[in-house]
Amino acid sequence: MTFSHSIKSFDELTNHELYDMLRLRCDVFVVEQNCPYLDLDNKDQQGFHLLYYVDNKLAGVTRLLPSGVSYNEISIGRVVIARTHRGLGLGKKLMEASIAGCEEKFGKAPIKISAQYHLSKFYQSLGFAEQGEVYDEDGIPHIQMLRA
Repeated sequence: MTFSHSIKSFDELTNHELYDMLRLRCDVFVVEQNCPYLDLDNKDQQGFHLLYYVDNKLAGVTRLLPSGVSYNEISIGRVVIARTHRGLGLGKKLMEASIAGCEEKFGKAPIKISAQYHLSKFYQSLGFAEQGEVYDEDGIPHIQMLRA
C-alpha cells in the first residue's frame, strides 16, 4: 500500500477532489452514522483540507481551520476515514498529518476539536485533553478537546 496526502485551500481543490471529499463526509456522517445534519456550513472556504490517499484512492479527510472560525483556537474537524480503509491505523496517520498541517499553515499553537466521545482516548493518545462536559451534537455524544 502507498500512502500520500495533500493539504489544499478550498480554492485549490479540483472539482473532483471537492466532490470526493464531500461524498466521503456524507457517506460516513450522514448515511453510515444516520445523522442528518448540514455539512455545508460555510467554513470549508475559510480553511484547508487534508486529503489522505491509500493507493491513490481517497481514504480520509480533515478540515483545518484558523483561529476565530470555529473556536478561538485553531481547529481540526470533519475527521473521517472511509469504511473501506478502517482498521489500518490510518486515523493516527491522518491526525498526525493534520496536526503537522495546522502547524505549517497557522503556526504552532493550541488546537481544539469537538470529538465524538467514544474516540476521546484515541485523541488523548495524540496529546489532546478533554475540556468540559460531554454534550449532544446531532444525536452523538461529543466532548471538546484541546492540544496545548
